[in-house]
Amino acid sequence: MDRNTVIGFVLIFGLLITMQLVIGPEQKKIKEITEHRLDSLRQIEQRRADSLAKLETIPIGNDVPVQDSQAVAEQQGKLAGQFGAFGPAAAGTEKMEVLENDVVRILFTNKGGRIKEVELKKHFKVHLDSLHKITKLPLKLLEDENNKFEYLIPMANVPSGFVNTSSLFFQATKKGDNGIVFTATGANGAAFEQTYSLDSKDGYGVSYDIRHQGLNVVTPIRLNWLDYLDRLEENYKYEVNYSSVYFKPADDDYDYCSCTKDDQIDKSKEKMKWVAHSNQFFASVLMAKNAPFAGGTMSTELVTDPSTTNLKVVRSELTLPTDAQSFAMEMYLGPKDFETLRTYGADLEEIVPFGQSIMGTFNRWVIRPLFNGLMGLIGSQGIAILLLTFIVKLLLYPLTYKMLHSQAKMAALKPQLTGIREKYKDDASTLQMETMKIYREFGVNPLGGCFPIALQMPVWLALYRFFPASIEFRQASFLWATDLSSFDVAFWLPIEIPFYGQHVSLFTLLWVITTIMYTYYNMQNMDMGGMGGGANAKMMKWMQYLMPVFFLFFFNNFASGLTLYLVFSNVLNIAQTLVTKNWIIDHEKIKLKLEANKNKPKKKGGIQSRLEEAMKQQKALADQREAASKKKK
Repeated sequence: MDRNTVIGFVLIFGLLITMQLVIGPEQKKIKEITEHRLDSLRQIEQRRADSLAKLETIPIGNDVPVQDSQAVAEQQGKLAGQFGAFGPAAAGTEKMEVLENDVVRILFTNKGGRIKEVELKKHFKVHLDSLHKITKLPLKLLEDENNKFEYLIPMANVPSGFVNTSSLFFQATKKGDNGIVFTATGANGAAFEQTYSLDSKDGYGVSYDIRHQGLNVVTPIRLNWLDYLDRLEENYKYEVNYSSVYFKPADDDYDYCSCTKDDQIDKSKEKMKWVAHSNQFFASVLMAKNAPFAGGTMSTELVTDPSTTNLKVVRSELTLPTDAQSFAMEMYLGPKDFETLRTYGADLEEIVPFGQSIMGTFNRWVIRPLFNGLMGLIGSQGIAILLLTFIVKLLLYPLTYKMLHSQAKMAALKPQLTGIREKYKDDASTLQMETMKIYREFGVNPLGGCFPIALQMPVWLALYRFFPASIEFRQASFLWATDLSSFDVAFWLPIEIPFYGQHVSLFTLLWVITTIMYTYYNMQNMDMGGMGGGANAKMMKWMQYLMPVFFLFFFNNFASGLTLYLVFSNVLNIAQTLVTKNWIIDHEKIKLKLEANKNKPKKKGGIQSRLEEAMKQQKALADQREAASKKKK
């Protein structure tokens, strides 16, 4: 690892620190929330299951038990005053209904006519207990007791000015084998109807329509969708940073609320195509089929209560068109698979957080298709990562060769550089000027290896976003890693180390070891005197060994798919370096070329000439200051 490699690593290190500071939540908060949540997850899951079991045994009926006709009349009058024409639907008994296919089971409640929970049959969430034992549990969306999915129907003759459908009991009617209709019937022909239909036997799409009559609506009906996102993944840090509300205005690009802080975006004056309440790998999406929503306001709120297992609270408040007595929608309740989401159109695939701008484009249309092709051929995500690493290193080999060739030229100049270093060991400015003069004389660019390193950085940064966003790597195991989208664990520490964590990633340790080995090999043929000599050279030497240790604190929590890529990339770097330096590069030819360059007439100008001239001017100023200082004394 020479000076140019160090410069490249410093740039990457700086970018990673910036990214951690920008997108990373406070470590103290993460630790506090994580420690309190994990051990309560099983108990909450069991209580929820017991509660649903009890609800499903409640007998059907819409009549509230009363003692006599007078009590009935009094209650009906009270409900009519509170709910207007929907007073008759405000009393009843909660009952559950189910729609399911091969991949999803949807539980409905007739109270509000809404979805109570969605179980994804082919996916599981993980529970990590206090002994660091991982248990897989059923993965459910929209299941929190505090969730809301309710319509606010404007009615002039009620105190609040509207009737909330979450307070109404709907009559459930099956519609074929894959559909259900919920109807809230009121007085004077008033009715509000919601129809749900599964789109296919093996899909996550649900056709969803609403229809109303006899309401005389003059102001818009509003939909209030409140969702307490549950924690589903082992890596809290990744999950909280990739969860938010995404939305698509009808006449603009998609957007989303902040992932790292409380946020609210007001689009109440803009028509909306869809909104998505999104976890890291799963989403609940509501789309307008024909006419768009009239407007919407979206918000996210970080959960700071450590006693809950919730990740975030997200909300979407949507306005329906005023003149529509029916409104057709589509729901998607499932994994964030890029190709599946893309079939719905309207940029819905953008909720997969591959990144924005060039990095996102590179992940979507280069890295993703390449990975999918490799996984389709071999069926193993881990082997696909190794093959991708090999392909990337093969494509970048011309840049690697250029860097190694530049190193070989620098090594060939070592005798000349050693000579001037001894001659000007007490005059640092003159040493730098004479060093640059030798570089120009022999036609060597000291920064020749820096540009190839810089060109590899976009690949690193793209993969940094790719692995935690691709559901194909979720819970995919390879060697000792149980989830390539999260960190791997060799063993757990008795305490949590700040910025490092409580686990030890073996892939990260292997990366550190192979990086130090690679550095040690390169140091054997490296002229440290070219770095300023003395203390500067020693500092640079130790920096090259300490740099991987600094990265250890960041890589330990990275997706194991990325650290696997980095380890294998290091192995290939070592192999390419050994083969290139020992069998491909002709070192004698390089020496002859340098001598030929020395004898050529030199053109004036160029970067090196300007740099050399700048050094001369700096030395002249330094000499003047030194002379003036001596004269004063």
